[in-house]
Amino acid sequence: MPRAVYPPGMDRYDRLYTLYEEVDVAGLRDHQEFVDLFPPVDSQVALSHWEEASEELARRKQAIRTRYPDGGTLADVAAHATREQAFTALDLYATHGRAVNVLVLDIDETLRSAGATDNEIPRETLHLLTEFHERGVPIVVCTGQTLENVKGFTIQGLGNALVHSGSLSIVYEAGTGVFTPGHGGDTKQLLYEDLTEEVQEAFAAIRSRVLSEAPASLRRGCHLQGNEFNVTLKPNHETGSAEAVAVIDEALGYLLDLLGETAPGATPAMARAHYAAADPEIEGALDEVPDADVAEEAAAFFDRIEVAYYEGDAAEIASRDLHKANGVEAALDVLGVDDPFALVMGDSKSDLRVMEWAATNDAGLAAAPRHSSSGVLDHVRSTDDLVFDPGDAGDVLRTVYALNCLAAE
Repeated sequence: MPRAVYPPGMDRYDRLYTLYEEVDVAGLRDHQEFVDLFPPVDSQVALSHWEEASEELARRKQAIRTRYPDGGTLADVAAHATREQAFTALDLYATHGRAVNVLVLDIDETLRSAGATDNEIPRETLHLLTEFHERGVPIVVCTGQTLENVKGFTIQGLGNALVHSGSLSIVYEAGTGVFTPGHGGDTKQLLYEDLTEEVQEAFAAIRSRVLSEAPASLRRGCHLQGNEFNVTLKPNHETGSAEAVAVIDEALGYLLDLLGETAPGATPAMARAHYAAADPEIEGALDEVPDADVAEEAAAFFDRIEVAYYEGDAAEIASRDLHKANGVEAALDVLGVDDPFALVMGDSKSDLRVMEWAATNDAGLAAAPRHSSSGVLDHVRSTDDLVFDPGDAGDVLRTVYALNCLAAE
């Protein structure tokens, strides 16, 4: 195919437009996806088919390299991104002028979705993460899960070599600790050690009472998750169902009452009033919001405790000093990312704090699935509007991959 001749003033937008008009980009992506995701099989016929596809992929990419002045970049973009993803990437580059140099990724209902991916991270998503890794982009997995749970499926999904490469970090239990394999004495950091004794005692008291003193409806309808500094009640019913909504609304009120009984100088009425005034979602979920004056001592303690409500999914009490944003900063320090520009992906209020940290420090982009909490969606739509369908984190990852290709030229 002969090299095209473009007018001297033709900019990258025009070249990208011409590429998607002139080339069978969908066919190129199909070949790339087949080559990337072809499963290991002991079959000479299948291997021969894969080799043929690889040769055809190389031929199509070479045709783009030959035809276009920046053909190497365009071939890489076209092999990974749809037209919409490519032009979104170009807009992001025009706005921010730099590549993403670290991925900060929530897992549950972000990389995987109970309703869309059967709680499995899609193979496409896992492969895209390995491609970012191969391009030198560190990965921070940022989750409320325990370290052992996260280590297990990251090794299974991404491979032992990547997890122990020194460029992956795990912020676990929503910021309780940070695990960064391959970094000697900094491999494991226990951030909870900085909490005051007063906060630690309050969580110990609440956790010891939360199930034993719960009404029968909650004992039947909920189960306990979290850790020493995170008390989370999850529904035994299907997430989002009418039964789950009802039991989590009840659980929220119950947790606030426990907190009010435990906090110094506080009452249950004060706890309900304080958190309802701070969060309209909490106010709307409570069956009763007393008109109570909050004592100064109680308010000071409440300011150190975060209460989160996720309709039909969870009611949670957590230390405000242990959160994902602090964990991410600690992880970036160990990874040596001194000037971060992160892709932050998440769906919950705990992820929102990381997104707000990135926005405040001009340190990245935020992306979220459509079913995220309202505060997360408001933030994402007010910034770069990187909203994706549940279970389709690959959409944004492909966009950012294209952004990095365009920024590298």
